[in-house]
Amino acid sequence: MADDPARDLARLRTQASKLRDAMASGILTVEGADGTGRVTYRSYAEMRLALGDLNQQINALDAQVGGGIPRRRTRQVVMTGRSGW
Repeated sequence: MADDPARDLARLRTQASKLRDAMASGILTVEGADGTGRVTYRSYAEMRLALGDLNQQINALDAQVGGGIPRRRTRQVVMTGRSGW
C-alpha cells in the first residue's frame, strides 16, 4: 500500500465497487481498480470471498483514517407505514 491511507481507502472502495458490478452482471473477470490488470475468478463463491476480504480491509483502513470509530452495518431494514385513507 502507498503512504496515503485515504488514497488506499479510495482505491479499495473502487475495487469493491467494480467487483460488486461484475457480480451483479455475472461476469467473472474484473478490471483492476487502477488499470493494472484483470482478475478472473473461478466462481461466484470465490468472488463473494474476495468481496468479504475487501470489506474487511476497507473497514480496518476506514477505522484507521476515521479516528478509530468503526462503521456499523445493518443486516435488515424494516419499514412500516400507515395510510391515512
